[in-house]
Amino acid sequence: MNDFTGPVFQPGDGGYDGERSGFNLAVEHRPALIVGATCAEDVRAAVTTAASRDLPVAVLATGHGPAVTADDAVLVNTRRMDGVQVDAAAATARVEAGVRWQRVLEATTPYGLAPLNGSSPNVGAVGYTLGGGAGLLGRRYGYAADHVRGFEVVTADGRLRQVSADLEPDLFWALRGGKGNFGVVVAMEIDLFPVARLYGGGLYFPAEATSDVLHAYAEWAAAVPEEMASSVMLIHYPDDPAVPGSLRGRFVTHVRIAHSGPAEEGERLTRRLRDLGPRLLDTVGEMPYAQVGSIHHEPTEPAAAYDTNVLLGHLDAHAVDTLVSLAGPEADAPFVVELRHFGGAYARPPAVPNAVGGRDAAFSLYSGSLLDPDRIEENRLAHGTLNDKMRPWCTGGSFANFLGIDDVGVERVRTAYTPADFTRLTEVKSRYDPQNLFRINHNIPPR
Repeated sequence: MNDFTGPVFQPGDGGYDGERSGFNLAVEHRPALIVGATCAEDVRAAVTTAASRDLPVAVLATGHGPAVTADDAVLVNTRRMDGVQVDAAAATARVEAGVRWQRVLEATTPYGLAPLNGSSPNVGAVGYTLGGGAGLLGRRYGYAADHVRGFEVVTADGRLRQVSADLEPDLFWALRGGKGNFGVVVAMEIDLFPVARLYGGGLYFPAEATSDVLHAYAEWAAAVPEEMASSVMLIHYPDDPAVPGSLRGRFVTHVRIAHSGPAEEGERLTRRLRDLGPRLLDTVGEMPYAQVGSIHHEPTEPAAAYDTNVLLGHLDAHAVDTLVSLAGPEADAPFVVELRHFGGAYARPPAVPNAVGGRDAAFSLYSGSLLDPDRIEENRLAHGTLNDKMRPWCTGGSFANFLGIDDVGVERVRTAYTPADFTRLTEVKSRYDPQNLFRINHNIPPR
């Protein structure tokens, strides 16, 4: 395979298994060919090879958001494309396809600049942004996709295109929110923001406080300014030495705080939640933005996970009671639940329109569990029951970044977009990928 600069793997080759696995092990890929891309030319060669063999193209950076298996596909592993260049004067960064947010943070925060990264620095920056990107600065600045200056993308015809608001604007619109349906992004240029510090961390309340905390949180979240990002996780921690002693083996209501305004204002806003009662652990305080990943403190070790999400238009007292009955300490639910506060800048259209949906949501409701093959139907039923019971408060939409392995049908994918936007996405797909070469994803088919 002389067309490639990076390594190439076929079934049976040494290194094949390591190249085909990502963070979420719920989907096992067995591609016909893996290209360890090191540059845009490798990506072009991979796409051309796939098209010539009538094989689909799959892309793997970190593998946090799998959809369908990449069996018999050409899998482009982008992890070697790890360059980040910061223009501090312009407050922008160029980020290559395989870069994780942690690497971006390391490059930008010395300048007092922050990207619109996600809650986990371990997630790939490009894939996150293509799905919209809802992080801890989003209520203040909007979705990550709202602040992309341009993409370098290889489309199904094997061309490397420069795409922006001025160059191929329809494709630029679709890439921002349409996930990996339109090509392989090899680099993006993003805006950075003058946020050097946060007032943030976690308030961990005991099981008996769950109902009171959630009711108070719903009222509190409705009144806080856009500089305040927050979420609540309901979780039963395992009895594991890796878990802090005060949380080990306990059901916990974990309120996560990230205030990007003055620390004294963040402390004042948080005081109302602190006044609800004793915490098992309280880590909220002033921190450099470089430590933003400590707020959610999400897992970093690969595992097989099953997850679902819906978007909520509002969260009243009845909704809170329903959620507590399904996911609270007495429910013995086989999943964790996260309520993430949306609204603010998320609700406003960006300066350059894009395909990101969910702008009418007040909260996202995510549920996730480790995937036990012997209990998958039980898990599906439990997650489905949760979403069905919460339906009175749902917008009918979902968030593209949080689509899971059971969300691959076109009708489910459609819920991540407005009807008009989904129609337009299929039209753009027909123009740039009429054979649906890029279908190993939450697929938007051509018309």
